[in-house]
Amino acid sequence: MFTEELKAFRRLGFRHVLLQCLNFASVIASGLMIWKGLGLLTNTESPIVVVLSGSMEPAFYRGDLLFLTNPVNERYHTGDITVYKIPGADIPIVHRVLETHDFPQKDSLSAVDPISPVKQYLLTKGDNNYIDDIDLYQGLDWLERKHIVGKVRGFLPYIGYVTIAMNDFPQLKYALLGGLGLLALIQRE
Repeated sequence: MFTEELKAFRRLGFRHVLLQCLNFASVIASGLMIWKGLGLLTNTESPIVVVLSGSMEPAFYRGDLLFLTNPVNERYHTGDITVYKIPGADIPIVHRVLETHDFPQKDSLSAVDPISPVKQYLLTKGDNNYIDDIDLYQGLDWLERKHIVGKVRGFLPYIGYVTIAMNDFPQLKYALLGGLGLLALIQRE
């Protein structure tokens, strides 16, 4: 099945294979740099997330790709759709802000910090859920700004199903990555 490709791979030579490996590594490094650059630009650890459940239907469906920002000087308001991460939980949650509460900061730095003189606490709920998220907070009474990954600014419907398929079927992910790596090695350009 792969006999022709293996013969072509043997004929390439060491320098050509090394060059192809370096090209592949530069593509991977470029992708990581773009991801980190987007994170710095949008002030969020994850500027793009995929909706993994139906808790936000009909606003967002499973597989929708969301674009996030997290401006430092912008406050969250009731009705904003946020993505948050609870300490100890690996998967970020996409839900709507149900309540906001502002409290003055008690530390001495708040008098110097003009951006956030008050501390904001949030309560969230999925549009398709019957109750708020307080049980998801794992002992926290409210979400704080440090738990928020970002505010949803836009979305592309169903594009994230590729990510869901690769997470549900890890063999597909490894086959895809292996195939791309093999193509990069045997490419003659």
